Amino acid sequence: MGRKKKTLHDYAAEFSELAVKRHLLERGAAGEAAAVVETLYCTPCQLPMRVRRDRILEHLSSGRHYRNRRLLRQHGLRAPLLLSAGPDIGTSLPLQLDAPSLLIQPSFILAASADTSTSYGMDPSPPSYHKPLVPQHPSTTSSPASAATPREDPTPSTSARHPSALATSHMRIVPTPLTAEASNGPMPALGHGSDSNSVGLALFGIGLINKGLFQSLMEENGCCLLYVVADQLEEVERAFGAEFLAVTVVLRQQDADVALNDQRVSGAIICSPPEEASKIVIDALRAGKGVFCESLPSFDRQTAEACFDEADRCGRPLVCGFYKRFDPALQFLYQKVRDSQALGRIHRISTISSIYPAASPSFLKASGGIFYNAAVHDIDIISLLLGESALDTIFSLGHAFCADMACLKDADTVAVSMKFPSGAIVTLDISQHCTRSCDHRLEVHGSRGTLRVDNQNPLGITEHGTSVSIYSQTQADRYRDAHRELFRHFLRTLKGKEPPAITKEQFLWTIQVAAAAEQSWRNGSAVDLRNKAIDSCVIKTEIM
Repeated sequence: MGRKKKTLHDYAAEFSELAVKRHLLERGAAGEAAAVVETLYCTPCQLPMRVRRDRILEHLSSGRHYRNRRLLRQHGLRAPLLLSAGPDIGTSLPLQLDAPSLLIQPSFILAASADTSTSYGMDPSPPSYHKPLVPQHPSTTSSPASAATPREDPTPSTSARHPSALATSHMRIVPTPLTAEASNGPMPALGHGSDSNSVGLALFGIGLINKGLFQSLMEENGCCLLYVVADQLEEVERAFGAEFLAVTVVLRQQDADVALNDQRVSGAIICSPPEEASKIVIDALRAGKGVFCESLPSFDRQTAEACFDEADRCGRPLVCGFYKRFDPALQFLYQKVRDSQALGRIHRISTISSIYPAASPSFLKASGGIFYNAAVHDIDIISLLLGESALDTIFSLGHAFCADMACLKDADTVAVSMKFPSGAIVTLDISQHCTRSCDHRLEVHGSRGTLRVDNQNPLGITEHGTSVSIYSQTQADRYRDAHRELFRHFLRTLKGKEPPAITKEQFLWTIQVAAAAEQSWRNGSAVDLRNKAIDSCVIKTEIM
């Protein structure tokens, strides 16, 4: 038995912005009912759709469709009910919107057949493309004279297409019935002149995406962002721009299966809050995609462990966004401390992490607060330098100098002290208050000397007490190389060239220490991890 063809209603159910509309064809004779045909339409653009998955995705990813959807939403407009022009309706085109001055209609060809009936076929104008994420090759462009001629389509069309001039726009337009075609054919290429070796990616959520990762997505040549799956459409447009979205399909979260089922997609980048990320992580792994989780996969220990176990079961990489261990300066320090043993036995480690610009309260709340958004990265580095996966005692002090953070019952400035079984004492100084430039320093004191990673100032000028900042460096600028190397590491894991650098045991230990640090701050007492274990189920302390 052959595969069952999808109906128009199946496509309308799969894509939230498509709908099936009924069109009046002809007035019947006396006592006869009028003929009615169903057609698949894009509701924001009020345009008929070819019933093929590749053509649907091509239209939904176009910049014109995105602008129409945004303008309709911003101005509170509603598209009118569409009826084909019949004998008693008139000769005007049925594709009119409420506000033609605001919405730009796609170009389409009206084709007249040789008989008395008339049909039309839509030929969308090619979208504008920005500088792509993959290498470009010369492509043939059509001359202006051929712009009004339908392009050759090797796949049989669902509507009759005959040569016609645009002067036929005054004819009576009667759409022919559209039947569903096979939607399992080859998908369009990654882009015009795309490199076939490029890695196809899908981005899920943009709420926790940082500027460093965004720059890597835009600049890296070895990948191509095929999908952005997010419900915050305004944030998507602000982050990427209309030109970028002309070659990237934007889907709502309810249509995430479209991206997960696309065989061109090799990796999924998860930028959703930890409370939502775990389901997407597991769905992507089960769909055969490698996963890069920008934040934490989950606050729940068992759920986070299940994500790593699912990655092992599916044989796909799960990379967590502990970006500081990929910083070139910190990697050099690691080689000196661990590989060369240049400092001998480690006595003390101190870190300062003052973030600029400060993260918004809503961002901190979504990411779990200062302990899970900032402290986890310093804890990961400390564990890497000491090579220890056990902790004796931890004590934290903190305060919310920002009223908004106090309302969230979280801190914006914390000091964390830790003692390890080897005797090493570690202090973490983390703050959201840094007015002119970020401040990131790390010192390692050993029996043979001291090594220090200072602020990286390209000017080479140190300032003390000046009224005007000589050089303002943001968090994304400071760790740009780290984010780039982490992203490239993810691409290499997708190609099977190396395993994920952050193991399940390292990740679970890091967030367990972060939980103990938060618990100490909230309780106002030290946490002895030698005799008292953190709750094995829930790591994150719930904020009531």
